[in-house]
Amino acid sequence: MYDVLFWKLAAERAIKSACQTVLLMFGAVQVDVFTVDWKQTAGLAAGAAVLSVLTSVASEPVGAPGDPSVVQ
Repeated sequence: MYDVLFWKLAAERAIKSACQTVLLMFGAVQVDVFTVDWKQTAGLAAGAAVLSVLTSVASEPVGAPGDPSVVQ
C-alpha cells in the first residue's frame, strides 16, 4: 500500500468501477444520452470509484506474509 504500483492498480480499478456505473446509468434510461441526469451519473460514478479505492486499501494484506488478513 505504500508504493506507486499499488496506487496505480487501485486507480485503474476505480476508473473501471466508475465507467461501469456510467454504463449502468445509461442502461437504466436505455442509452438515451439526452435524458441522462449527468450530475447524478457523475456523482454515482465518483462514489463507485471511492468505494473501489477503499476496497483496495481494505484488501491490502497487513503484517508479515502468512499472517491473517482480509484476503486470506
